Amino acid sequence: MTAEIITPLPGGSSGEPARAVGTLVVLGDSTPVGIGDPQSGGGWRGFGPLLLDALGERGTVRYANPAFPGARVACVRRRQLASALRMRPDVAVLVVGMNDTLRSDFDADVLAADYDAIASALRAVGATVLTVRFHDHSQVFWLPGPLRRALCERIGELNTVIDGVIAKHGIGCLDLHTLPGGYQRAAWAVDRLHPSEVGHRMLAKGFAQLLEDAGFAVPNPVSMAPAGGREITVAHHLLWLLLKGLPWLWRRSSDLVPYAISIAWRDWWQRRAARRQATL
Repeated sequence: MTAEIITPLPGGSSGEPARAVGTLVVLGDSTPVGIGDPQSGGGWRGFGPLLLDALGERGTVRYANPAFPGARVACVRRRQLASALRMRPDVAVLVVGMNDTLRSDFDADVLAADYDAIASALRAVGATVLTVRFHDHSQVFWLPGPLRRALCERIGELNTVIDGVIAKHGIGCLDLHTLPGGYQRAAWAVDRLHPSEVGHRMLAKGFAQLLEDAGFAVPNPVSMAPAGGREITVAHHLLWLLLKGLPWLWRRSSDLVPYAISIAWRDWWQRRAARRQATL
């Protein structure tokens, strides 16, 4: 990790003893659930347990993860936040928003209100909040040109919302677009939508660095060496493509197509106006 990829938290350089994290909560969608990091005994692990292990020995840090697949920012506010607040966490990690960018009812103003309310409530109970800025997902998962442009524009709007919340509440942030190795194939699971075990370890390591820089104790550095996961074979890749990948692309395309058409129309109209202006 390098300094330019993160938005640091205030504090951490006063010379005071490192603070122990007593309670960690993780909120959001399928990435906090751990999808992409399957375990040999079944289920998912993900960056949450990896970060938890970095913060202390098993049983010394309380942990909660109410995240669920498909969650949007509003879901976190309405269905996850209350249980997180009851824990009065020292640290809360929030990773959510990509599902919003893929829906036809995307509204940046609504997202901003929900994201702000989540961060405000967590900060009000004394939590140190960490989040992410999102990457260009079309560099990982192929999309046709018009859909790629539509998704990139949406992600840009989402990141603008997140930037505003970061500035207002002083929360720490990992920038996934500039995360070293973040676009490498090894960082992504078979579905190209979720981090692989390596990707989840990157996230855990980045969050751990943010906390350490802010003065929290991180006694167990996150290892990048794979351990405890399930081996992914060529068969897994093919089965995912046939059973999930293509159906997912079809569903999301139906949501993004109208927006992609509007972008194409806007660009055509702007080019037409520019040509007319040039002939005057």
